[in-house]
Amino acid sequence: MPDRAKILLVDDREENLIALEAILSSLDLVPIRARSGEEALKALLNTEFALILLDVRMPGMDGFETAAHIKRRERTRNIPIIFLTVVDSAPDYAFRGYAAGAVDYLTKPFDPWVLRAKVSVFTELYNMNKRLAEQASLLRDRVSGELPPGAGDHASVLPELARRLTVVEDELDRVRELARKSQDPALAVPLADLADRLTHLRAGFDALS
Repeated sequence: MPDRAKILLVDDREENLIALEAILSSLDLVPIRARSGEEALKALLNTEFALILLDVRMPGMDGFETAAHIKRRERTRNIPIIFLTVVDSAPDYAFRGYAAGAVDYLTKPFDPWVLRAKVSVFTELYNMNKRLAEQASLLRDRVSGELPPGAGDHASVLPELARRLTVVEDELDRVRELARKSQDPALAVPLADLADRLTHLRAGFDALS
């Protein structure tokens, strides 16, 4: 059974972390808490995350500075970040958030349904990218003639890969529909990137079939 996607929740207030966990409790993911920017950066050293929910206003290292550190690291620069802040924040906070690399920006109090929907789609994209990476590796092994232990013989690999690709293509169609309903422009780039990777993988598979 594959590991569940992990989401990093960064906020200096305990009650906010509890609220976020409650909102996301119905989703199939693992929330990890961080009470500061420094604590978030430490968590990112050893754990792979699908998404970061990052509070802007924190003592010491605020959300913008934390995001800047995350985006400078090769290992973490592609993790999506959604900034969270109170509604009376400075008017340039949204611009600064996007400039710092955020894919989205929500003001508190936010609609729990909206947050769940956004997190759900980004988590699905993360899971599909993981599956695509595994299938691309299997395809490379098939081309090179070296299959990993337990993968079966070469004759059995292509039908299994075809089945997996079809599953991911169907999932992508479903996530596209979710993104269309949410009318969230932040999803356009990751969806296009995933579709491009899937197209290339399908072309490589078809060349072998």
